[in-house]
Order: sequence, then C-alpha cells, then structure tokens
Amino acid sequence: MSLLSRLFGGKRESAEPESAVIDYEGFRVIPEPMKEGSVWRLCARIEKEIDGETKSHRVIRADTLQGRDQAVEVSINKAKQMIDEQGDALFH
Repeated sequence: MSLLSRLFGGKRESAEPESAVIDYEGFRVIPEPMKEGSVWRLCARIEKEIDGETKSHRVIRADTLQGRDQAVEVSINKAKQMIDEQGDALFH
C-alpha cells in the first residue's frame, strides 16, 4: 500500500499490533510505523489535550527500518525530539 493511500484513509493490508501509548512531557505519543513492502516507515501520532480539545499531529518520515520493533522505538524517539523542539507549536 502506498504512502499516499495511507495518508488519505486507505485500508491496511494486514492487522498490525497496536503500540502502547507513551506519556511524555504532557503529550501522548502513539507509535504507528507503516509497513511498506519489506520495510517499516517511521510514523507516530502526537496528541495533547488543550482547552478541552484533543489536538493531534502526525509525524511521518522517509526513514525506513527492517523490523517493526525498531521502527516503533525510532518513531517514539523522533516524536519526543519534535516535542522537545516545538512543544505546543506542533498544533499551530
């Protein structure tokens, strides 16, 4: 499945295990690596409750890794880095 079809609501080819939600600096990080052929693309969702509304930002990178577990770990680290650098500005 192509990256564009996933971005615009394409169905997943196979059931992928859910990843744990990570609480970090008041944000929620949900790793969602995407299977593309034999590799996994880095992807995570960052959420935060602001003024009673859940704001969400999706992180998708060109980086690919061979294993899902490694992609989950690197996706979490990239999301944390973005939180550290941008904070609430992620949602503007």
